Amino acid sequence: MTSVHPIMSPWGRFGLYSFFIDAPEPAIVDTGIASSPAEGMVPALEAIGRRIEDVRWILLTHGHIDHVGGAHALWELTGRRATVVIHEADAPFLRSRQAHVDEYLADRGKYLRDPDGGLKVGAAAEAVISGEMEPGLLVRGGERIPLGGGVTVSVHALPGHTPGSVAYVLDGQGDVFVGDAVQAHGAANGFPGFVDPDGYRASLEYLRDDVRPERLYLGHPYRDPNGEPFGVVLDQTQAGRALDASISLEARVRDAARGCLAAGLRETDSPYSPFEPVAKALGYDGDPSLEPSPFFTSLHGYRTNFLPTEESMKEETATHG
Repeated sequence: MTSVHPIMSPWGRFGLYSFFIDAPEPAIVDTGIASSPAEGMVPALEAIGRRIEDVRWILLTHGHIDHVGGAHALWELTGRRATVVIHEADAPFLRSRQAHVDEYLADRGKYLRDPDGGLKVGAAAEAVISGEMEPGLLVRGGERIPLGGGVTVSVHALPGHTPGSVAYVLDGQGDVFVGDAVQAHGAANGFPGFVDPDGYRASLEYLRDDVRPERLYLGHPYRDPNGEPFGVVLDQTQAGRALDASISLEARVRDAARGCLAAGLRETDSPYSPFEPVAKALGYDGDPSLEPSPFFTSLHGYRTNFLPTEESMKEETATHG
């Protein structure tokens, strides 16, 4: 059986998790931020008698700043010998810091009322992304990556959290690495974040019904309905509960979003405006301005999905002028 070792890197209000797959051609799943490879991965691997120079695969579950930020630095530490893998839809996040700013401006930035928001995201990208780079391998889902000695990882597309979110599955032993594709009740913000609600729900059902993880590896300590964090390595029973909790909450958010959109969006003084009725319906009282601001990201996703293009344009004009 191929061993898997979690590696935690501190950042902000929650830890970032990468995972070392101890195969003949070793792999690291997700890379944290710029400082994570040198400050977290190198000592963690030395503690188990392994070397960062020997890593041959860098597997990115998606393109967000806290998962790809350390990719260039890790690649450099391997002597540029490792192959960096990412889904083609999220590759722009690896190639360009500006892509992170563009994403912010396209969804949550529309609602946060922060004229300097784009500049702040740009500064964060500059600080915590170790370098822009071209991926070594683009995937779409369905590929199998050889880690040597007969060990393979299969790639499964999980659109929802981002368009290019994927799971990497260690074939034959049921280890499934999903990054942030299973949100449960959210991380530090207490709200699940996804840009595509339909894709998110379909991906959760696919994981539950088809992939059926024996062990599920999460990018952060996501929370249960009581606000208590799950671990980041879940056994089969815990994984089932996390998937069911994620699906159940998405259904509740969906119902609240439909009601809010059907009534028409209205600007108010609420920090949740124009989705204040959703926050009330769900009893959500978290701070929606704290990055990564999943409340607005997800509600913008429902708005985009549920409203026809013409109606969406009218709503945009009515709420923002």
